[in-house]
Amino acid sequence: MKLITVLSTAAALSLTAAGSAQAAGLEPTRAQALEQSLGADAAGSYVDGDQIIVDVTNQGAAKKVQAAGGTARIVKHSEGELEDIEQTIKVAANVPGTAWAIDPLANQVVVTLDHSVDAAGQRHVEAGLAGAGDAVRIEHSPGTFAPLVSGGQAIFTASARCSLGFNVRQGGGYAFLTAGHCTNLDPNWYADAAHTTLLGSRFATSFPGNDYGIVRYPAGAPVPAGDVALTATTRQDITTARTPVVGETVKRSGSTTGVHSGIVQAINATVTYPQGTVSGLIRTTVCAEPGDSGGPLFSGTAALGITSGGAGNCTSGGTTFFQPVTEPLNVYGAQVY
Repeated sequence: MKLITVLSTAAALSLTAAGSAQAAGLEPTRAQALEQSLGADAAGSYVDGDQIIVDVTNQGAAKKVQAAGGTARIVKHSEGELEDIEQTIKVAANVPGTAWAIDPLANQVVVTLDHSVDAAGQRHVEAGLAGAGDAVRIEHSPGTFAPLVSGGQAIFTASARCSLGFNVRQGGGYAFLTAGHCTNLDPNWYADAAHTTLLGSRFATSFPGNDYGIVRYPAGAPVPAGDVALTATTRQDITTARTPVVGETVKRSGSTTGVHSGIVQAINATVTYPQGTVSGLIRTTVCAEPGDSGGPLFSGTAALGITSGGAGNCTSGGTTFFQPVTEPLNVYGAQVY
């Protein structure tokens, strides 16, 4: 009989930068489906070394994970309890410069305050979370959380530069996804700063709340490549789209800083930018800078997200948030290829 380990909350974790989503036992899509089937007994999942760990709240759920070929860890706080704390933050403890997400490794909600949150703002957050106990912790981040839009090269509108995310099929035509805070700015997007080569026109946009938009290529335009540029001469083919797993190593490409890698810290994260609150984001350690907005987050051939915003830079590091790509694909009836 194959033995499947059931970890306790006291078990030592060895999460490394080499963590892969193609883990032993459960691959990401199966792990996420298993979580959903467990309902209130599940509390998140993450990559630990060469396996995906599923957090559960009782032995019965742990046995179900074992039966599915996975590894379970019994934790104190259920996902429902942690989601209730997130709702409390949204209503009673939300100030500009605040971000929050469930950390399945710590079995807590992590609230991050950027440099713009002053002492009064922190007291407001702490007061709103007074009853949460050890289910929440507060951290500080250097810099200020903001959408990463700038002027320069890549995809252009009259007032800004952003980065193309993923080319997609939509209906009988083609389009590209990028950040909604970019597509909010102007309907027309160009391939050059002089605005002489029209790429396409905005089909739809959503920001804040979400952070995605779609730009349609003109009818009859050449079919765009369904890949991501890594360098001037190398590309990564993109064939599927999925949700990442906490602890997974991922890559991001952007028109300002090129390709960088990092670790997924949370999914379903929320951040309050000066322009408003965006929810359901992927939080990572991948660096990004202004102009990288809208660029693709990916792992191998899988599309994961669209660069939204964050704090820090690619010299000292930072925190970056991504809009999951599966949502706009579903909303707009589009597919990567």
